[in-house]
Amino acid sequence: MQTILGANGVIANNLLKSLPAYTDKIRVVSRNPKKVNPTDQLFSADLLNAEQTDKAVAGSKVAYLTAGLPYTTKVWREQWPVVMNNVIAACKKHNSKLVFFSNVYPYGKVSGWMTEETPFNPCSKKGEVRAKIEEKLLAEMKSGNLQAMIVRGADFYGPNTPLSFVDALLFKNFAAGKKGQWMLNDHTLHSFTYTPDAGKALAILGNAESAFNQVWHAPTDKNVLSGKQFIELAAKEFGVKPDYMILKKWMVRMAGLFDSNIREAVEMLYQSEVDYLFDSSKFEKAFNFTPTTYSQGLVETVKAAKSA
Repeated sequence: MQTILGANGVIANNLLKSLPAYTDKIRVVSRNPKKVNPTDQLFSADLLNAEQTDKAVAGSKVAYLTAGLPYTTKVWREQWPVVMNNVIAACKKHNSKLVFFSNVYPYGKVSGWMTEETPFNPCSKKGEVRAKIEEKLLAEMKSGNLQAMIVRGADFYGPNTPLSFVDALLFKNFAAGKKGQWMLNDHTLHSFTYTPDAGKALAILGNAESAFNQVWHAPTDKNVLSGKQFIELAAKEFGVKPDYMILKKWMVRMAGLFDSNIREAVEMLYQSEVDYLFDSSKFEKAFNFTPTTYSQGLVETVKAAKSA
């Protein structure tokens, strides 16, 4: 049995599409789980509840933690440690391997390429939360109490990826015939992980014995584009002019006064101030995997956006 904990998000959905290549015994866990494959076994559970989490993990060879929480620092501080503690305890009890899908927040602001060896230096409140729960997981791995791994993705883009900032600022606007938007600077380089690639990578890693007790970066095209180049490629696929405006920091802060989601994102603006470079060569070499190029990924992403 392979189990996905927190199974309604875009990464989980892409993982579910890839797992049948390895097993037909897949358990889909969330408060309101939904099937992606005909043979998926649905299991309703709240990961904040230790007993429910324990039952959800029972019998699992591998558990994938892909859960997302409401994007507020308060919720993250209160709930992420509980979720991680519950999942670790359940995996240790049932001798299940754990694959945790994470992000780059613990790294903070990085000069140059982010790799699996980049030290934790969070410069945001949410980054501090992620660093603490990952330090706990890494300690369990190092002590030999748990076979686990951390898999990171960069910012997302891809078909049906509604929580991606490029979906909100660019794809939805172009699809509606509006001017696109971009954060702070369109000349810096910015890596994006294609969500179907991330799902495939999780399935590969979860089924590779040698991959455990390590940190991995999900496959991401190394030919990083500037904001301007990314926008131009997207506009070409939409068949529109690459018209867009740059959202300056003061504009985002002002919008945050009226929108709590934007307000919560203000502390992450450092990711748009300088080049944001994500290196996945470790995974690519280990599994002979070529990430989807930005031009290929945008074809599929725009196709989905047009049909939405």
